[in-house]
Amino acid sequence: MKRKQKSQYKWKRNLFAMLLLGFCFGSLVLLQTQYSRIMMFASMPSPFLQRPKIAFLFIARNRLPLDVVWDAFFREEKENKFSIFVHSRPGFLLNKATTRSVYFLNRQLNDSIQVDWGEASMIQAERILLRSALLDPLNERFVFLSDSCIPLYNFSYIYDYIMSTSTSFVDSFADTKEGRYNPKMDPVIPVHNWRKGSQWVVLTRKHAQIVVEDDTVFPMFQQHCKRKSLPEFWRDHPLPADGSKEHNCIPDEHYVQTLLAQEGFEEEITRRSLTHSSWDLSSSKVRERKGWHPLTYKFSDATPMLIQSIKDIDNIYYETEYRREWCTSKGKPAPCFLFARKFTRPAALRLLNMSALGAFHGETRIS
Repeated sequence: MKRKQKSQYKWKRNLFAMLLLGFCFGSLVLLQTQYSRIMMFASMPSPFLQRPKIAFLFIARNRLPLDVVWDAFFREEKENKFSIFVHSRPGFLLNKATTRSVYFLNRQLNDSIQVDWGEASMIQAERILLRSALLDPLNERFVFLSDSCIPLYNFSYIYDYIMSTSTSFVDSFADTKEGRYNPKMDPVIPVHNWRKGSQWVVLTRKHAQIVVEDDTVFPMFQQHCKRKSLPEFWRDHPLPADGSKEHNCIPDEHYVQTLLAQEGFEEEITRRSLTHSSWDLSSSKVRERKGWHPLTYKFSDATPMLIQSIKDIDNIYYETEYRREWCTSKGKPAPCFLFARKFTRPAALRLLNMSALGAFHGETRIS
């Protein structure tokens, strides 16, 4: 009797062990299957995965004459890695009657202001653009562009170039030559923090917030950084008693650079612009205006050789600091410029038709 009971107990124990082993094996197989599925889905690009974006901030007079060129550029990007903001004159609307690109429809700011060249209104417009772009938490870089700018490369290249570094790109150097600094800015802005450079900057989100939140440097610029009086404006402004004593201060060429120096963030910037301009000091017949504006490229100037010559630039020399900036990306030598200005509409369209602006030509062809 006892042997029979022991035999039954042993049989039940063996059955339980087999069931337990089978359960463990089945669980292991199930886990392995689920893990493989999880890894497969993780490696797939999710439509819900939101990537950091570049905000393209256009400063325009009215419409964007080069919108077709930018349409071809943006059409390459399929992952929603950009946003567009346009500051134009108050009341101007980007609709089907004023733009040929769907990317610019209704992208104008509704709180824009009237902007005058060489006035603090230009940097006020920049701050308005940044304030709107910062509302989107996915915007991580902020690129300022004029209405005469063109991209030199396709979207993927420009995105990787800009996003590959944690720095802003701000053309910034010590201004020791032109006497634009107004001593009345001291001590709020001491002269050792005074900087000059191109207004066409690329800012990180951190630096964009610093510009928007600034309530110290901006008021000083409004009050003491003003363009020299010009004869054509004497009708609206009093004739200066002694024009030689005026400080010819162009706010947008100093503001961001001086603000970041003032706040101690120069170690966080790459001190060069990504936008090329050609300054011809002999272009103006008026001596005091030589070098005030960059060259404008017209239809006859627009050739693949011109674009290639800009792309071949790999260093920039700053005379006031005896500094040569060799251009790099991801730690390797790279072209200095991703954008260029100033191009007329016929010039830009000619380059687009000639496929001279990178690999974003697509099916766009303008006659």
